[in-house]
Amino acid sequence: MTSLAPLVAPGPELDAARLARYARHLPLPGVGPEGQRRLAAARVLVVGAGGLGSPALQYLAAAGVGTLGVVDDDVVDLSNLQRQVVHGTADLGRPKVESARDRLADLAPDVEVVTHPVRLTPENVLEIVGGYDVVLDGADNFPTRYLVSDAAEILGVPVVWGAIHQFDGQVAVFWGAPVLDDGARERGVTYRDVFPVPPPPGTVPDCATGGVLGALCGTVGSVMATETVKLITGAGTTLLGRIAVYDALELSWRQLAVRPDPTREPVAELLADDAAYAAFCGLPAPVGGTADAGTGTTGGGLGPASMSAVDAAALLAGDAPVALVDVREDWEVQALPVAGATVSPSGGFLGGGDGAAAAISALPADRPVLLVCAAGARSARVADVARAAGVDARSVEGGAPALLLAI
Repeated sequence: MTSLAPLVAPGPELDAARLARYARHLPLPGVGPEGQRRLAAARVLVVGAGGLGSPALQYLAAAGVGTLGVVDDDVVDLSNLQRQVVHGTADLGRPKVESARDRLADLAPDVEVVTHPVRLTPENVLEIVGGYDVVLDGADNFPTRYLVSDAAEILGVPVVWGAIHQFDGQVAVFWGAPVLDDGARERGVTYRDVFPVPPPPGTVPDCATGGVLGALCGTVGSVMATETVKLITGAGTTLLGRIAVYDALELSWRQLAVRPDPTREPVAELLADDAAYAAFCGLPAPVGGTADAGTGTTGGGLGPASMSAVDAAALLAGDAPVALVDVREDWEVQALPVAGATVSPSGGFLGGGDGAAAAISALPADRPVLLVCAAGARSARVADVARAAGVDARSVEGGAPALLLAI
């Protein structure tokens, strides 16, 4: 790949305070005062304030990136703190975007943090991504990764992508039409070139079921921040055209060369809606994706797809029969048990094949089934699968902690 032009034009001259704060950047070849001014003028969007977003956000703020956007619709959970180091114990239950904003304000007061407490959808992604120079994709699910890739290709925005699993990590730079050092453009590689189809559902377990080494997030997230700084300033050679693969157990890096697929038509428009991206990834439509947003119900005569912990507690206390199923792992249940719940870990439902069929068939079909997990994310995915099979499954919002408070 020919050298890339700096992504962002320099901002105003640095004042005395910024010269002092960024004094260790200024001697660096390829950065220097001009590169620091480019960083100050840059607008970077980070998708996910989780394991990868946490270190990336902190290093980008410390580096002096002028505007940082944070997209996340989740709240801080105790299990996050093992790896999501932008949050602290005092932030439990807070929206992650707010927790991250406050941490970054303390770390770098001159950096503007823009919070987007939403889930990215085909309806909002172009407007959100279009306000930034580069996107860091730290999403933990495949529909969002394809959505971010499609939006970025349409808008001509580069994507710094990272992924982690247990002890392994990957980092790459994707850009459908990069600007070269001579001002020309050429066909670049995108996420869809490398991963034209997603893996079958259930073959890649999430952090809750497969686990992840907390420090691995710091390694991969820091590399993502480094690649972003290089894109903005024009320093060095980016990972565009390469994927860096990290094995923490062996402490080894290797690189894979990747190229654009000449037979792939460039993305010109997004898929229709959330349900279309879910279907492309072989998943059920998101809860509420094709439903009345005010009621949280879906078709087919089933009850609500999710309910508040208060409503769930009332249903459990009533006379009507109802089943309570805890989809957390055994060790999670031991740490915070829910009396009366049948334990059936989410991996059994989401792994596909005979195992998933058996897990679903074990659910009672003659009564509502309340599903709980640590915070509501896993139970919502299990509810999607169960409801697609005709089970009246309902995810309890806020998970086991919220239900125990409501009972």
